Amino acid sequence: MATTRTATTHWEGNLLQGKGTVALESSKIGTYDVNWPARAEQPGGVTSPEELIAAAHSSCYSMAFSHGLAGKGHTVEALDTRADVTFQPGEGITGIVLTVKARVPGLSEADFQAAAEDAKKNCPVSQALAGVKNITLHAELLC
Repeated sequence: MATTRTATTHWEGNLLQGKGTVALESSKIGTYDVNWPARAEQPGGVTSPEELIAAAHSSCYSMAFSHGLAGKGHTVEALDTRADVTFQPGEGITGIVLTVKARVPGLSEADFQAAAEDAKKNCPVSQALAGVKNITLHAELLC
């Protein structure tokens, strides 16, 4: 069954001095301020499209990785995934770094790395972001 999720943005003013809000409509869990300085300078308590992409990518990757490992008979104790999305004004999103640390008892380092790469390749958000030239992965299997 297909699902559709919705977010809406209200914007006022020009790009540099304007401001807006983004609302997570499907879940109704919040409305967040957005503006140019949060993208190009410091967040200052305001989100950005890149932070929202990072949230989507880290959560989707974690789900894909967990699912892939379970499909191979492994029990995931914990996955902690971080996504760092780099935005360069005038160029756009220039890179994403995924960093994952995991506890998966009985999994070899080689199988862990292969599963980590497979999750990166097959995560739907990774696929949606295929236009980003540089998506890298750092995966660490914890004891």
